[in-house]
Amino acid sequence: MRDGDASPAAYARFGGVLYLIIIVLGLFGEVGRGGLIVTGDPAATAARIRASEWLWRATIAGNLVHLSCAVALTAILYALLRPAGRGLALMGAFFDLASIALEAISKLALLAALFFLGRAEYLKALEPAQREALSYLSIRLHAYGFGLSLIFFGCGCLVFGYLIFRSGFFPRVLGILLQVAGVCYLVNSFALLVAPRFADAIFPLVLVPAFIGEAALCVWLIVKGVRR
Repeated sequence: MRDGDASPAAYARFGGVLYLIIIVLGLFGEVGRGGLIVTGDPAATAARIRASEWLWRATIAGNLVHLSCAVALTAILYALLRPAGRGLALMGAFFDLASIALEAISKLALLAALFFLGRAEYLKALEPAQREALSYLSIRLHAYGFGLSLIFFGCGCLVFGYLIFRSGFFPRVLGILLQVAGVCYLVNSFALLVAPRFADAIFPLVLVPAFIGEAALCVWLIVKGVRR
C-alpha cells in the first residue's frame, strides 16, 4: 500500500466489520425467508408471503446490502493479500465478484415470486393455483441460482485461503479453515445440481464447517487485524 493510505490493520478491521454485516444479513435473509416457505406446498407458501410481504421484501433488501458489502470486502482482501501473490489474489477477487453478480441476479427470482402473488389486472389471466405454482417455482429457481453462485464463492475461498496460509499476515489455521469452507460450498452446490436429495441430506453437515471458517476469519479481522 502507498504512503498516505490507511494502514493494513485499519483495512483489516474494516473488512472484519463488513464480514460481520455480511454474515448477519445473510442469516437474516435465510432464516427470515425460510420461515415463510413451506416445502412442497405452493398454496401455504403463498399465504405466508402475502401475510408477511414486508418481511419478504426486507430479506431481499438485506441481501442486496450484504452483497454491496461483499464487493468492498473483496477489494480489501485483494489489497491485503496481494503481496503474497498478486496473480492469485486477482483470481480470488474475480471468483468472488462472479459469485456476487450471480447471487444478485438470483434475487430477481425472489421479486418474481412476489409479483406473481400481486393484485395486478393482468394476473387475472392466470388461475390462483397457477400463480401460486409460478411463485413457488421462482423460489426454487432462486435456490439453484444461489447454489450456482456458491460454486464461484467456494473457489474464491480456496484461493484466498491458500494466500492466507502462505502470507504470514494471519494464522495459518485461518487459511485452512477458509479452504475447508470452500470445499464444503463446492460439495454442496455440485450435489444440488447432480443429486438434490443427497444435497438435502448433507446440507447441515457442510454448513457448520463453512460457518466456522468464515466466522473465524471475521473475528480475527475485527479483533487482531493483520500481522505486520
